[in-house]
Amino acid sequence: MQTSLADYIRDTEAGREADAILRACVHCGFCNATCPTYQLLGDELDGPRGRIYLMKQVLEGRAPSAATRRHLDRCLTCRNCETTCPSGVRYGRLLEIGRELVERQAPRPPAERGARRLLRALLLHPVRFARLLELGRRARPFLPESLKRAVPARVEPGPWPAPRHARHMLVLQGCVQPAIAPNINAAAARVLDRLGISLVAVPESGCCGAVSQHTSAPEEALAYARRNIDAWWPALERGAEAIVTTASACGLQVKDYGYYLRHDPAYAEKAARVSARTRDLSEVLAQEDLTPLGRAPNPRIAFHSPCTLQHGQRLGGVVEQILARCGFELTPVADAHLCCGAAGTWSLLHPALARRLRGAKLASLARGRPQLIASANIGCIAHLQGGTGVPVRHWIELLADATVGANPQPAEAVA
Repeated sequence: MQTSLADYIRDTEAGREADAILRACVHCGFCNATCPTYQLLGDELDGPRGRIYLMKQVLEGRAPSAATRRHLDRCLTCRNCETTCPSGVRYGRLLEIGRELVERQAPRPPAERGARRLLRALLLHPVRFARLLELGRRARPFLPESLKRAVPARVEPGPWPAPRHARHMLVLQGCVQPAIAPNINAAAARVLDRLGISLVAVPESGCCGAVSQHTSAPEEALAYARRNIDAWWPALERGAEAIVTTASACGLQVKDYGYYLRHDPAYAEKAARVSARTRDLSEVLAQEDLTPLGRAPNPRIAFHSPCTLQHGQRLGGVVEQILARCGFELTPVADAHLCCGAAGTWSLLHPALARRLRGAKLASLARGRPQLIASANIGCIAHLQGGTGVPVRHWIELLADATVGANPQPAEAVA
């Protein structure tokens, strides 16, 4: 793609990066064939190729409009297009540059800015979110069935084994996951304990910053990154083997800390090391001997691979192989590459489109008549569960359940 960037951006780092990405695009349109929003809306400007043209116009000096912002906002950031692209176009990074430019040049109306600030204020602070969720749970008996499923029922975390192994890893707690599904990290701790690895939570860590990054608050995202690095650094210095993430969206964000903080003199080196040490839980288990977990009769499972796992982290198929190694029966899933419509806060900001994507995804998952649906990201799990009566769980819970009672070592409950 030929470019002629405007003076205001041409000689900046962002401009040079955007120019290189644009020049890699050959207009082939393969990306549109796998773009969820293009498939739904059929509008060229709601597909990657059209959005690339919109961003190119802004980079070349054309003033963006509310329509420009709307088309960019509708992107799920699923990065399916990156997996499809034969030219290796780094669309996700171009979108971040484009959105930041549009945000500055065509500011949002106050109501939109307020809605995004409110989402961040509620979702990214575990105590606030837990209180809000508790109110929803108390009202749950009085809600219609469709809304009742959207409020996750309370679950017990189960035991968390006390640290006892020479090998130990840290775990990202996150922001909404501790309130919605505290059992996920506890299950991961039990499974890793069986494999000779102690999983340790660092209370000072918290939100990964992904929601801020994708809702027009990149500086806030950097603040979350610095806080997590400060929280983990002493343990990494003492020999912690890795930082484990059980939510694929968070894992993708933490793996990018090195990029986002590359110009911060106080954090660049530490951020790069943190990113290099970060592992999705599936990456850890894929390298281990899983025979200590045993094999048990299990229900038929349909696995939904989150976009942040298969397209962002490029770990498609890894969880499925782990489940198969442990004896689980996996049902076939058509169009497994497509997004479920959760996409962080996207399902809250674009609810009608999100429900359509969820409906299509659930239909694909249901064709194999599974007894359970498994996934690897808390956002996908909560979103999918809101549209089906079939239980939706994190895949690590299935492994933990299959080995209940197999660990005789003392364990401590996690609140």
